Amino acid sequence: MQRLTGGEAIVEGLLAHGIDTVFGLPGAQIYGLFDALQRAQPRLKVIGARHEQACSTMAFGFARSTGRPSVCAVVPGPGVLNAGAGLLTAFGGNQPVLCLTGQVPRAFLGKGRGHLHEMTDQLATLRGFTKWAERIEHPALAPLRVAQAFQRMRSGRPGPAALEMPWDVFTQQEDVEPCAPLPVLPVPPPGSDVIEKAARLIGESRAPMIFVGGGAFGAVSEILELAERIDAPVVAFRSGRGIVSNAHELGLTIAEAYRLWPRTDLMIGIGTRLEVPLWRWPFRPSGLRSLRIDIDPAEMRRFTPDVSVVADAGEGTRALLTEIRKSARRRSAWREEIARARVQAAADIQSVQPQIAYLQALREALPANGIVTDEISQVGFTSWYGFPVYEPRTFIASGYQGTLGAGYATALGAKVAHPDRPVVAICGDGGFLFAVQELATAVQYGIGVVALVFNNEGFGNVRRDQQQSFAGRLLGAELVNPDFQKLAEAFGVSSARVATPQSMRAALERALSDGRPWLIEIPTPRGSEADPWRFIQPPIPPGVAV
Repeated sequence: MQRLTGGEAIVEGLLAHGIDTVFGLPGAQIYGLFDALQRAQPRLKVIGARHEQACSTMAFGFARSTGRPSVCAVVPGPGVLNAGAGLLTAFGGNQPVLCLTGQVPRAFLGKGRGHLHEMTDQLATLRGFTKWAERIEHPALAPLRVAQAFQRMRSGRPGPAALEMPWDVFTQQEDVEPCAPLPVLPVPPPGSDVIEKAARLIGESRAPMIFVGGGAFGAVSEILELAERIDAPVVAFRSGRGIVSNAHELGLTIAEAYRLWPRTDLMIGIGTRLEVPLWRWPFRPSGLRSLRIDIDPAEMRRFTPDVSVVADAGEGTRALLTEIRKSARRRSAWREEIARARVQAAADIQSVQPQIAYLQALREALPANGIVTDEISQVGFTSWYGFPVYEPRTFIASGYQGTLGAGYATALGAKVAHPDRPVVAICGDGGFLFAVQELATAVQYGIGVVALVFNNEGFGNVRRDQQQSFAGRLLGAELVNPDFQKLAEAFGVSSARVATPQSMRAALERALSDGRPWLIEIPTPRGSEADPWRFIQPPIPPGVAV
């Protein structure tokens, strides 16, 4: 037993779970927590953002780039709602982010008396974008609640959690007994019968294709062996990129894979929602069969495959490999088709300019382990298929949430987690201004992220959609922007303005060698960017019967 305040009890719980960084913004209700965090230094450092959305989004970037839980701390009410965008991104991206927040004093709970930041049923709101949320009503309960939060975040399909504590409990003292980390809730191993069915399905196929998502990072080596044994291309959309390197002959982008889709006879999904083949691609090949390995049984109800393997991606793929190794056969003709598709797609996507040229320059400037975050922008969309990814967890998107403004703050969190690796944020001018204040955070804490700001003076996708689908009636799509170089200078950030891919590469190499925060603006005149969507939601190929 130790005599601890509520804030100290939470901090001791974080330390017991290996947390060394908290992304936070203090305020009255959580003073007791921040005082405990301050006294825990240097065991636990705090990165203070300028907006609560950045707190949760930086925590998302930290978790997504490491595979480890991350923590943010914000005030209740408006602070929680601001942080909600990052927590919702973590929920959609299956990342273990813990949000710590406050609550009105216990005497005011549920009274509706208008106490500072009071919110009707804050826990209900938090439960809308987390896996689990609870209140800590006295310090002695804090160690167990923290342990439960980490258990829930890491069990099954990972995701965020939240803990709230009343204002006065953060500073109340009580005898507190520590709680050891709780084990991850077990998932029953896949039965031998279902693994045998899966192996037979693969054995009967002539042209299998593997799709991977963010749930497959724990099965990197197993997926590569499976792909090589059954001669199957491995396709990732956003979250699973790098699980099989695009430098490997079987590591395909969606643009390359779509050329093979009409002849594919088996779809294998591992740790993925199968967003691309199920609804972004406009048809399914005749006679297509399907196999899924996913830890979340709900996925098998959303799309029921021919064979369902409910299991952790690593465990399920290892079990399948054990069976496959007994009778794997070569598919040389399929390998040849894969090689041709890669060459043809590489030529096809060259039409998406100038985005492809800038992405090629970015790839040339970065080592294989350099981390890139995308942004909802014309270059960001193109990066989903036009930027080669060579290692797991080096390409970070906001997933199906499509969180505008997430790119730069996500990159800051990833850089805090990996201070010795280059981190670059692809940003549009509109999205970057959602988080521009975090340039101050980068300078204050020496977070050497390079922001590439592609300035097309508008929300480019909105503008194109309004032009194409609404007879050119523009509203809210055009932007008047600041001088980004002067803006960077005001924050104390080094900057450059470039006009070609070659000059961008030179400026980026200079920025990366400098190691400090940088902003590189790339003006892209209105209407100069090709539509990237024809490779994300492509048309039905000629001659394909649907």
